Amino acid sequence: MMRERGQPDSFVKSRADAPAGFFETEAAGLRWLAEPGVVPVVEVLEVQENALHLERLDPAPPTAEAARAFGERLAALHDAGAPGFGWSPGRAAWFGPLDDPFEVPTDSRGSFAEFWAGDRLRPLLEASSATLGTDGATRVGAAVDAIAAGVFDGISGEGAEQPSRVHGDLWSGNVMWTPGGAVLIDPAAHGGHRLEDLAMLSLFGAPHLEEIYAGYQQSHPLPTGWREDLCAHVLFGLLAHVHLFGSGYVAQAVSTADAVVTRARHLRG
Repeated sequence: MMRERGQPDSFVKSRADAPAGFFETEAAGLRWLAEPGVVPVVEVLEVQENALHLERLDPAPPTAEAARAFGERLAALHDAGAPGFGWSPGRAAWFGPLDDPFEVPTDSRGSFAEFWAGDRLRPLLEASSATLGTDGATRVGAAVDAIAAGVFDGISGEGAEQPSRVHGDLWSGNVMWTPGGAVLIDPAAHGGHRLEDLAMLSLFGAPHLEEIYAGYQQSHPLPTGWREDLCAHVLFGLLAHVHLFGSGYVAQAVSTADAVVTRARHLRG
């Protein structure tokens, strides 16, 4: 696996043993996110079986103003929509680091619950159950069951969200701050719930996170109490870390699962 500079105006990501179609899928995701023209996305210059050539971005310190503008643009990206929950712009899909990604389903589902619980969370729960331990796996399983019941299909129990055009792995490291503002890189793009991206931004603390949220709210307001729903949307990222990196993330994953169960109970009244 390598990440290297190519031509003066390009950046090359490469891995000699990349899964077949891996870089093609990433390129398709970047182009799909760029398609509405509402948020800056790194430009794809060339796709090869074992490499992806991208425009080179010049970094700059993040500012509160740029973060607020990014929030507004992210809301517009989500509003561009998707064909279904779990739908992928590529023929296959992966999640995780370049040197050790795992494949995820690309079936298009009619509800967020069916996609999130059935296609994302349950397979990860099964894959990481030994690391979670008996008690941890039971508590995470209870959270997955709560999500499968549909209580998080909307936001704060209101209605049901339509599929959004989401980045899918929007932790702080996948937002590149440049002199012109925030640029999206390294997506796991799919049709999803818009709180997925907002939750992932919180996972490792994106800079000026409150400004991002404020800009988002200005463009597409969220129901009161929306932050209490984030636990259901960040659970996938935490279980992925348990699966990929081991027991260091178990406590956080299990406590988040408990928060999901508590929030679901509250929403059901």
